[in-house]
Amino acid sequence: MNLCDIRTVREILAAFGTETKKGFGQNFLINAAVPEGIADACCDDRDSVIVEIGPGIGCLTAELAKRYKRVIAFEIDRTLIPVLKYTLGSYSNVEVINADILKVDLVEVLREKAAGERVSVCANLPYYITTPILMRLLECGYPFDSITVMVQREVADRLCAAPGSADYGAITASLCYYGAPKKLFTVTAGNFMPAPKVDSAVVRIDLWRDKPVKPQSPELFFKVIRAAFGQRRKTLTNALSTAFPELSKDALTAAVTSCGHDARIRGERLSTAEFAVLADALLPLLS
Repeated sequence: MNLCDIRTVREILAAFGTETKKGFGQNFLINAAVPEGIADACCDDRDSVIVEIGPGIGCLTAELAKRYKRVIAFEIDRTLIPVLKYTLGSYSNVEVINADILKVDLVEVLREKAAGERVSVCANLPYYITTPILMRLLECGYPFDSITVMVQREVADRLCAAPGSADYGAITASLCYYGAPKKLFTVTAGNFMPAPKVDSAVVRIDLWRDKPVKPQSPELFFKVIRAAFGQRRKTLTNALSTAFPELSKDALTAAVTSCGHDARIRGERLSTAEFAVLADALLPLLS
């Protein structure tokens, strides 16, 4: 069964009385080379358990099942559950869970189903909830080896941007605290049914086993990042003064310059490590 063939996809959806749902951001792949490439690149250890988010009708799921020890797939659309039972029925190493990845206790599920095993994530994320899902995966605390996601190409550019570039933002600086992102390849809109209005790209994030950036207060560290990009056109000092009204501008300027930066620097110039140093410099002023 070719799950990337347009006719096959349409026949399967029709047979089960369902269709692609815009509300769930569903766009099914119709080029077999794409799920094959994603499955090949998403994990280095073939003995791993792969968590998939949004399997759709199972074209990527099947490729993951062929390559890895087990696949645990989370699908929010209950009408696709019987479809997946049909399309993935020959794979004994696949488990499909009908759940919203933003609401399920992912850590608890994986402790039960993948205890002691290496786990990576692979997902074709809906454009409209890319950041919430990605941050939930990063913040949940589970020791994933890697997270590979297909996202809108512009989002991929932001995830992998360098400090000082136009695409660099709060999500980039925050992401690099958890791991190292790398854009693998672009997937044009014509590879999907229905075709989205924009192209996509695949990004792999290799999570740090031992984080190289260790701020004294992660909470303050992330607040500083949000503040720096909340008013992107302002200098870093001015942006921080809005987030920390209890500190004088002179005190904030002193903190910025004590970290080796020009008093007029903008937040977009700082790397993740430099944000951590700045947060540590602000911490005693806020205690």
